[in-house]
Amino acid sequence: MLREPRRHRDLESAIDAVAASYHGPEAINNLESAVLPSRRKVVEAFGHLERAIFLGFSSDRTLNRDNLRHGLSEHLYRAYELLLDSIDRALAYQRRRGQAPDVGSDFCEEVVLRLFAQLPALRRALDADVMAAYRGDPAARSLEEVVSSYPSISAVTAHRIAHALQRADVPMIPRIIAEHAHSTTGIDIHPGATIGASFFIDHGTGVVIGETAVIGDRVKLYQNVTLGALSTSRPDGDSGSGKRHPTIEDDVTIYSGATILGGDTVIGRGSVVGGNVWLVRSVPPHSKVFGRAREQGEDA
Repeated sequence: MLREPRRHRDLESAIDAVAASYHGPEAINNLESAVLPSRRKVVEAFGHLERAIFLGFSSDRTLNRDNLRHGLSEHLYRAYELLLDSIDRALAYQRRRGQAPDVGSDFCEEVVLRLFAQLPALRRALDADVMAAYRGDPAARSLEEVVSSYPSISAVTAHRIAHALQRADVPMIPRIIAEHAHSTTGIDIHPGATIGASFFIDHGTGVVIGETAVIGDRVKLYQNVTLGALSTSRPDGDSGSGKRHPTIEDDVTIYSGATILGGDTVIGRGSVVGGNVWLVRSVPPHSKVFGRAREQGEDA
């Protein structure tokens, strides 16, 4: 009888050890993946919604009034099916963990149809975001270039869809959409953040916007800006609720590398925050904030 190769024995031993580790106390020992929403399907659904919103920029064929509805139907019917299943799975999993109410069977369909009913308004909001990018970046050669290539537009599109689902109390799905956008654009926007009209992130890499951040209209951020929370520990049983991230009022510009922290921090309307500034307290409207944090309190 041939002797069993050592590498086969070692591989089998490694598999046994990994399987045994699933019987331990670790929080990641979850074997219920069959009821979890599929990240792949959620991302696919978002892709169909994104193409429906910008159909003229993504269609493989020439569009006109006669075939426009058919082109939209191709994307929205598929997005409907994927979202319906994904939201149902997310709610079922949360219910099993006691973290979601036992809503009626029609809830998922109502959420998806409500999101679709918001698409015209979302398109108008994103049109304002595209115009803000075009007007705010002298390097932009056309609106088509902005829509097709700017990471800000992809990230903000994902956010506006994810935020609508977050407001509908859909678990997990908004974060999957947000983290997909983060992985493809380098821009990290929590779906809970509230963002006003005509929002533009120039370049974008490394931008972080926290869950309870509130951003007004016509705000412009540059790369590596953080709108974050002051570091705290989560007490047992704490849901993490409460205002933890700053408020940025209308017509504010924040340059690259600035860090603004805290739920009580308000950047007043029309202010300019310079690059690499660290702020943990409010500044009044029309401030110009530059230099070290110690100087900010004296000059702002």
